[in-house]
Amino acid sequence: MGYYGYYGYYFDPTYFLVLIGAVLCIFAQMRVSSTYNKYAKVPSRTGMTGAQAAQKILSLSGIYDVRIEHVRGSLTDHYDPSNKVLRLSDSVYGSTSIAAIGVAAHECGHAVQHDQEYSPLKIRSALVPAANIGSKAGIPLIILGAFLGMNQVLIQIGIWVFALAVLFQIVTLPVEFNASGRALAMLGDYGMMERDEVSGCRKVLKAAALTYVAAAASAILQLLRLVLLFGRRDND
Repeated sequence: MGYYGYYGYYFDPTYFLVLIGAVLCIFAQMRVSSTYNKYAKVPSRTGMTGAQAAQKILSLSGIYDVRIEHVRGSLTDHYDPSNKVLRLSDSVYGSTSIAAIGVAAHECGHAVQHDQEYSPLKIRSALVPAANIGSKAGIPLIILGAFLGMNQVLIQIGIWVFALAVLFQIVTLPVEFNASGRALAMLGDYGMMERDEVSGCRKVLKAAALTYVAAAASAILQLLRLVLLFGRRDND
């Protein structure tokens, strides 16, 4: 009996994998939003802005060739290793909150990783082109293969290409965890925050890390769904 004949033409039980991934991502986003908003209302005792904190961390870390720029948006903060630019969002750049300084310190953690040639960061950077192709071309190739009479070559290529995007999500995890660990250590070691303030930053960065975990889990579940569908199609 065919796959659709057994389950019903419109029902695909593997959609539950997609649903689980979506729920994880929504939960993680809600968690980071609520945690960030809570500590965004708590001012740092130093009165430093996120940009000033980032500049101080970079200087104390012996990094003088990284520019700090203001970028639009909320929590769009990132470090660009190719141009050595640390970009801080509207909610971080000029804010004096514990949350803002924690996020700024996290991005400095990436700059320090780059300066010290941290291996997982180098691997992630090398995977960026392949991951971009995988995220954009993987699913379309699989759909095209299905449209062309279940062309197994195209479907297999699509799955392997999509797997590159999944690999990028997995490699991202140690990079982000390490950057947060470095950030918390530097805030304490450089005397920029009191212990209770560092604790607040830790909660913000833990919540942010959860979004990366959820994204990786969602990508893995999506890949598993594709493999299951391909296996069933191949056996029918």
